[in-house]
Amino acid sequence: MLETSVEVSCPNCGETILLFLDLSVESQSYIEDCSVCCQPMTVSYSAQDGELADISIESAN
Repeated sequence: MLETSVEVSCPNCGETILLFLDLSVESQSYIEDCSVCCQPMTVSYSAQDGELADISIESAN
């Protein structure tokens, strides 16, 4: 598994949080709760050649 970490801002509270992404998957979308405010957010990302190509974080409320 190709795993990386990335810092993003929560769309609900604005705090910087750390996400761990599996870059062996070409593209993925899932809901994760913010580790600060516990509100749900949709994480969507794509990887190319084991590198993060694009990431989008949106409120799931």
